[in-house]
Amino acid sequence: MDYRKLGNSGAVVSHLCLGTMTFGKEADEATSHLLLDDYVAAGGNFIDTADVYSTGISEEIIGRWLKAKPGRELDLVIATKGRFPMGEGPNDLGLSRKHLGAALDASLKRLGVERIDLYQMHAFDALTPLDETLRFLDDSIRNGKIAYYGFSNFTGWQLTKAVYLAKLNGYQPPVTLQPQYSLLVRDIEHEIVPASLDAGIGLLPWSPLGGGWLSGKYKRDQMPSGATRLGENPKRGMEAFEARNAKDATWNIIGAVEDIAKAQNVSMAQVALAWVAAQPAVTSVILGARTREQLADNLKSVSLKLSAADIRTLSEASKPVMADYPYGAGGINQRNRKLEGGR
Repeated sequence: MDYRKLGNSGAVVSHLCLGTMTFGKEADEATSHLLLDDYVAAGGNFIDTADVYSTGISEEIIGRWLKAKPGRELDLVIATKGRFPMGEGPNDLGLSRKHLGAALDASLKRLGVERIDLYQMHAFDALTPLDETLRFLDDSIRNGKIAYYGFSNFTGWQLTKAVYLAKLNGYQPPVTLQPQYSLLVRDIEHEIVPASLDAGIGLLPWSPLGGGWLSGKYKRDQMPSGATRLGENPKRGMEAFEARNAKDATWNIIGAVEDIAKAQNVSMAQVALAWVAAQPAVTSVILGARTREQLADNLKSVSLKLSAADIRTLSEASKPVMADYPYGAGGINQRNRKLEGGR
């Protein structure tokens, strides 16, 4: 396992993070504890959850695992999130001081820890002044309830605004951003990646396998069934499958991943994970395994080092479509400036 700085902080995390959205839903408690054991045994030290994952059950499962291993939390970086509804009331969601105060205390209790290492805002809240959220987070660092904070699902302008509001007011700065990112979903490269690099923010990509597509489990024109996310939810699965299946680009990307996987004698999932981990600003890639077998295969990506040629091949096959302005050639030419003739 490689280890990298957690964004612009001094903390160090493994470059693969164990995501626990499956805990309590797709993985029962016994399986979840085995996944935690296997991940830590492989050298992982970064665990990501959220209060809404199985409506608090994911945090509780992690909390009981930690309780059975006294002191283990000192070796790990535990991350959770707040923002989405945890009740029926009008203040049971959002990024207000009122909701986050209750949400943070509830997460601490469920996890059974005195401090959250990384507390993340699960999505932007247009109703709450960003300054209110940042002040709450700064206060929570000062009173010892969290060590660092970050965001998830923020746009580039939202991230940049938060960074500079924190700087302007003397608050502790954010250290991470958790976006969707994979060979199939690269739109964050337009604005979010540059904004993150500019601010020293570390990216924590979720869904690096594109919802399972990049693992090779889906076949063209064959509706998924069985123990897959799309197969277990026929109506929603059909809509999602048809939308992705209709794009030739999907199968071009999958084909490129498959070719490299065969050449390297590794799984397609390992190739897709290695590509994401090699991208600029990425701190740690979130694994969303449902079984020990899936996790074991994902963890093997730590020993896969893609060549520069392999990375170029994958990047070209998955290159996002850019309109001419402002992200395409027209916009790039407008922004371009080089010194010529010493001027």
